[in-house]
This record gives sequence, structure tokens and C-alpha cells, in this order.
Amino acid sequence: MAQWDRLRQLPVVYTQQLHELYDRDALPMDVRHYLSAWIEKQEWQRAARDHDLAVVLLQVLLENLDIQHSRFVQEESFLMQHNIRRYKQNFQRYLEDPCALASTILWFLEKEKEILQTADLAEQVQSLHVEQEAMETSSQQDLERKMAGLRNEVQCMEHTMICLEEQQDEFDFKYQTHKMEAVVDEAVRKTQIRVLQSLVNRLNDCRKSTLSDLNKLLDRTEDLIDILVKKELVEWQRRQQKSCIGAPDDVCLDQLEKWFTCVAVCLFQVREFLSKLEELVGKVSYDNDPVKSQRPTLQRRTDALLNDLLKSSFVVETQPSMPQGKGPLVLRTNVQFSVKTRSVCHSASLSLFLAHIFYVTFIYRRFNVLGTKTKALNMAESQSGGMVADFRHLVSDNGLKREKKSLSSKLFRRINPIPLTVTEELHIIYFDTVFELKGLSVQLQASSLPVVIISNSSQQQSAWASILWFNMLSLDTKDVMFFANCPAATWPQFGEMLSWQFLSATKRGLNADQLQMIAHRLFGKQKDYDTCKVAWSKFSKENSPDTFWVWFDGILVMVKTFLEDLWRDGLIMGFVSKGKEKSLLKKKQRGTFLLRFSESVIGGITFSWVDIDDFGQPDVKTVQPFTKVDLTQIPFHEIIRNFQILEAENIPENPLLYLYPNTPKDEAFRKYYSEKTGDDSPYIKYIKTKLVFVSKENTLEARSLVSSDMAQGEGLEPVNGLCGEAAGESCENPSPLETYHPDPLLSGPDEPPQELLMYLNNPNIFMDSDMFEDDPGQPDFSLQEFGFLPPQTCGSMYQ
Repeated sequence: MAQWDRLRQLPVVYTQQLHELYDRDALPMDVRHYLSAWIEKQEWQRAARDHDLAVVLLQVLLENLDIQHSRFVQEESFLMQHNIRRYKQNFQRYLEDPCALASTILWFLEKEKEILQTADLAEQVQSLHVEQEAMETSSQQDLERKMAGLRNEVQCMEHTMICLEEQQDEFDFKYQTHKMEAVVDEAVRKTQIRVLQSLVNRLNDCRKSTLSDLNKLLDRTEDLIDILVKKELVEWQRRQQKSCIGAPDDVCLDQLEKWFTCVAVCLFQVREFLSKLEELVGKVSYDNDPVKSQRPTLQRRTDALLNDLLKSSFVVETQPSMPQGKGPLVLRTNVQFSVKTRSVCHSASLSLFLAHIFYVTFIYRRFNVLGTKTKALNMAESQSGGMVADFRHLVSDNGLKREKKSLSSKLFRRINPIPLTVTEELHIIYFDTVFELKGLSVQLQASSLPVVIISNSSQQQSAWASILWFNMLSLDTKDVMFFANCPAATWPQFGEMLSWQFLSATKRGLNADQLQMIAHRLFGKQKDYDTCKVAWSKFSKENSPDTFWVWFDGILVMVKTFLEDLWRDGLIMGFVSKGKEKSLLKKKQRGTFLLRFSESVIGGITFSWVDIDDFGQPDVKTVQPFTKVDLTQIPFHEIIRNFQILEAENIPENPLLYLYPNTPKDEAFRKYYSEKTGDDSPYIKYIKTKLVFVSKENTLEARSLVSSDMAQGEGLEPVNGLCGEAAGESCENPSPLETYHPDPLLSGPDEPPQELLMYLNNPNIFMDSDMFEDDPGQPDFSLQEFGFLPPQTCGSMYQ
């Protein structure tokens, strides 16, 4: 099914996100809708860097808009004629920079995929957590029964109030009649007085019973408020914390809103009952009237319960986030961000107004918040019917110079002398509003989860690490000094968080084997990793700048950008150590290969395959990792498809035959292949014959005859026991000569040496030449593959 059609069929909560996405002028929803089929078929990623293709796509886009305009002329749709004409004029401004339009459309398509992924994740959660859902369902059913019991008691109280009023009216009528008749007969008068006394006694008993029932009703209400505020709301807040860092938790507020509203409505009805009692007492009262003595206490208790409920009902539904940020809760100065607040007490009879709205508390630096700071809570901004205030165009601005320290900064330094980096400073955004209804006025305040505010995009990766760590561990959502005394994470907590990153980005998390490899990398070999702990410094500070987080995030970004489909389909083993890789492949038939992430190159992926050496023994070989420099030029599946080596007799051969454990390569990757092959392949300029030789530093290197801007990337990795990604445990004490030095033969920047051209024209004539003589310890074969940059130095921290 087409992507746009899938989006239109999503539940309301996700179509709302779609509407928010297209609440921008860059790509009107009308254009996306009417040209959906054409838009989804184009190579926008390639057009974003290919000016000629971008020009063609822009021209076709304008032509399609003309076609749509003609259609609306025939249909006499005046409004759409006007809109399409205006859209075309707006798109024409991209004539000078068509690549910018391609990038814009690509961004929208990626955001659409994220919405679909979120919806799919929610569906997966629905099916994966059956037992947990059964428990939640049982808990919810119990709460629903209590809510039904509360509503039933309120209805009974309504009937009781009617009976009480009728009883009082009967007494009042007979009493007034008795006064007007002025009975002379003493016996008759005493009889009437006895009747009146009986009526007033019954009235008094009924009032006492009513007050007792109201107390019981408030007891039941208080119990429910405790459950809602101290359990359900706290659990929702924790789920929201985890969802902000990728957990597939349900953070929908609709059910919570239903419960909060039910209790709030019942409490307002209790206030009406108390007002009715006050009215009845004004008409008929007597000595020791229980209503006079007990009603004020009940009123205070009712208002206190309402106050507690309403204060807890005002929440931040969507945490602060930038449109193109790495994740929520990381804000950048002078860049717009959005945030959404919501009251989960909603009823047609409950009217809220958002009065003075916005202030921010910071440590170290003060920030002004620019944009629309005052909004009314209304239902127009929420298709679910909730009371929502959606702030979409706020900007955090560094209002004071760095040298002007605020009072809170000085106080913080005195309390805790531990210096924090900018990305460890946590700030909270507060929202204030006033609830006013029928004489009740309650000050409400909601607060965001702690945010990190940066001033440069280079700080974003580190800031996101802080957000991950805080929301993984902290149950106190207002602990802005968290990093002054930062706790360690247990391995189960840490591993789950890492898996969430892949799950949220690609819809496929990490399996037990992949997590075990990461645990082994962090702690070494252990019998039980569950007792191990990861310190904050080990996660994001040690071995800076190449910290564990930088390495892991580099892989995540690479997978999300270039390898998402391959990862989601389970074709990439990914996190597997070199030793484990070797033991797996040596048991397999020749040509079996697997794909894994580099342990030494940030954001690198490589593949290794098993071959048979001259002695009939399995021999595992590995290529130098490919990075975004390579993958922006050619898809990884095309690298696998076209990879070749020169074996005996110089016959080109692709050594990659079976994806581990035994799936034929083409069967695994065919659906990703480009339809065009050979000279017609769009990647033909990257699939040129490359010369491979052995350098004096025992490093295999491939060089390309194409221009340097066509052959960016990394060189081949050492193989067959040499240092590098394939070296395994033998690379613990690397030689200082591992860094690549260009061979003088290929040092000319303009054209290759004559000997090199002769070799490419007829490589057989050099078979006995010492031009390409290998070092004694090297395997006797040459490689034919892509031309990448020189190989990485062996023995870096991630070996």
C-alpha cells in the first residue's frame, strides 16, 4: 500500500500528528495528496545532491500542478484553482536551488515514515505484551467498576436530595398550616405538635443520613483520587519518560482523561448537593441542626479534593522538541520548538482559561522564551476532544551574557561545587493557568521533563546522551541536579535503553546476542551481566571524543540513514565481535559472509567471508569498513552485489555467496537491487576496476583511476590474520607502522603512472613482475573492488 494511503488510514491520534506535520508552507498537504503517487516514486535523496536530477523533478512537479489546475478548472472548483496556482508560484522560487526542494520533500517523507513507525510500534506493543496488557486490563476493569460505583452513588444521592427536599416541604407545609389555623382545642393542638415533632425528627434523621452518605461518597472519591494521582498518573508520567527515549510505551491520555473527568464531575455534583443543603437550611432549621455543623466541613473537604485532582490534571502531553532535533527535550537557542499542554479534566460543563502562562527556571544561565506565550485551553487543537494548548513557535533565547551569573547559579555552586558541562545542565519549563468555575478558583501548574539547552548543533549528540541517562534512571522529574551526583545504570536497564534506540529508529530492536556482544565490550567476559553496572562517565566521557555513546550513536545514525531496510529485515548481524564472527564463519561453507558494525571506525559497517586457503583450511577475510562517505555514493546492497576479487588467473569473482547462516546472497538482497545493471547502472562510476596491492606496512589498499571526488571512502581492511577489523585477538599490540603511506607509484595527482595503465589494459603481463610483489607474510591474491580512502590505523580503542 502506498505510504500516503497508509497514513490516511491511521487512527486519529496519528492523523493528528500528520496534520501538525503539514502545518507548514514548505510542502502543502494538497500537493502531497494530489501528487502522492508521483512523489513517492521519485529518488529525492539522490536529487538532493544531484542538481540535474533535481531540475528535472522540479519541472515535472510544476507540470503536474498545471495538470491538477486544469482538472479543477473542469470541475469548477474555484478555491482549489486558486490554491494550486499559488502553490506553483511558491515552488518556482526553487528554480535557482532545486536541490533544496528535493531535500525539503525528502524531509517530509522521512517524517511520514516516523509517524508510520510509531503507529506500527504501538501495534507491536499491543501484540507483544499480552500478559502485561491482561494485568493492565484487570486493573483497568477494577478501576472502571469503582468509577461505576461512584457514579451510581452520585445518582442515589440525587434521589436522596429529592426525597429530603420533599420531606422538608411536607414538614414546612404542615407547620405553616398549623401556625395559620390557630387551633383552640388543646388536644388537637397537641396532636398536631406530636405530628410536627415526628416530621422534624424524621427530617433530622434524613439530614443526618444524607450527610453520612456524602461523607462516604467523599471517602470513595478520595480513594479514587489516590489511585489516579499516586498510581495511574505516576505510571503515565514514567511511561512518557521512557517513550521520550524510544520505549514503545502507550502514552495516550484518553483513558486517564475519562477517569479524571468522571471524578471531577462527581465532585462538582457534591458541591451542588452541599449548596442545596444550604438552601434547605435557609428555609427550615432548628436547634442542633446537623447540616449547620457539618456542611462547612464537607465543603472544605470537597474543595480540597477538587483542588488536588485539578492540580494533578494539568500535564505536558507532548514534551518540548525541535522540528528536526535528535529527540525531544534537547532545545537549541534561537531555534523554534513546540510543546503541548493538556488538562485531563474535560467536560462540556468544565470551562478552563489559560491566563498568564509561561516562565522558565534555569541553572547557570537565564533564557528568555520568545513566541506566543498565552493560549486558551480549547478542544479545537485536539481531535480527541481534550482541552489542549499547543505551543508550536516558541524560541529559547540566551537573555544574559555568559559572564552575568544568576543568583540561582551562585547558590548552586555553593551547594554543589561539582562542575557540570552545558549538556549536563537541566532546565524545566513551567506552565501556569487558573481554573475558575462556580466560585472555585484553583491555580494550576504543569512542568516539562528536564530539558537540555544547547547553543551549537555539535552539542546535540552529547545533550541527547544526557536526556537518555536522566529518563532511564531518574524517577524524580524535577531533579535538575541529577548529574551532580549521577547514579550508575544496571546492565538490564542500560541494554533495554540501547535496544529502544534501534526500535524507535528502525522498528527493530537488539536481540539477546547483540546485547551480549555490547555487554562483553563494556565489561569483558562475565558469567552474569545482570549484576554489572555502567557509570555515566563510561557511557559518555571516557576515551573522549570517541566515547561509547559516540560509537553506538554513529552506528545508529548510519543504520537509520542508509541501512534501515536491511536492518529491519534482519540481514545485518551488526553487533558481533571479531572473535565470534570468526568462529561462526569457520564452521560454514566457502562464500558464507555476514555483515557487522565496525568496532574501531565510528559509523562503519563491514562484511567478512570465509574462504579456503592453500592448505584446505577455512580462512576468514574482512574488508575495511564502509562509512557514510561511501554509502552516500552507493547503497550497501549494491556494494555486496558488485564486490569482486581477482583470484587465480585474474578471473574476477564475487566471494560473497551465502548470507549467514546459509541464505543465497541474491535471495536475501534481490528485492533491493537496482533494476539497471552493467553500464546502465546508476552506480557504474563507482563500480570501476581497482588495482589492489600490498603496502610495505602489511596493509592491503585499493586505489581508483577515477577522480578523487568519485572514489571517496576507505581502503580495504587487512585480511587473513593481519591487523585491522579482521585481525581479531592478534591485534592487541599493533605495529607503529600500521598507518598508510601512499605508494610513490600512485602519488601523482593528475594521472596514473604508465605502468598502472598498462596493468589495467593487460594485467597478465605483470604476473611475474616485481611491481606488485607481496610481502612474505601476505596472502597471494589481489582484490578488485571499490576505491575507498586509505585504511584506518589498527589498534584504536575499539579494536
